Amino acid sequence: MKQVAHLMGAYAKELGLSDLEVAMWYQSGLLHDADWDQWPDQHCRKIIEELECRNVDPAMIRAIASHGPRYFGVEPVSLMDKMLYAFDELSGFVHAYSLMRPEGYVGMEVKGVKKRLKDKTFAAQVSREDIQDAAERAAMTVEDLISFVISHQANADLS
Repeated sequence: MKQVAHLMGAYAKELGLSDLEVAMWYQSGLLHDADWDQWPDQHCRKIIEELECRNVDPAMIRAIASHGPRYFGVEPVSLMDKMLYAFDELSGFVHAYSLMRPEGYVGMEVKGVKKRLKDKTFAAQVSREDIQDAAERAAMTVEDLISFVISHQANADLS
């Protein structure tokens, strides 16, 4: 979740959004899977209930609700929705790739990640379909998304 939060905040900053908006993007990334470990069968429902009780901005709640449209039935509409969907699946995949490399993110190239995407046995639980769908919804190429993830994860302090 920290990886997704970091990417969301970095992307919002690059868009030139206000500090409050950057914080909301970051928080949506941090909280999007907050209920996964405790309630995997009710994933998203519990965190959304909690956020609604706390009168959190509806845009953030919607982004969280739409980060897996095939699973949750809520389509990503805003750019924040779309980028959360895009970074959620892809960041985990790129992280898995970094773990198998002695140098981690250092020197990682888009073509290496793309090669692993073609290998259906590598990080098999990651949906390549969702990665492609998310990129299209965000009006980006998968290569551009991968490049953003690599460049922003390489120097991130996620401790």
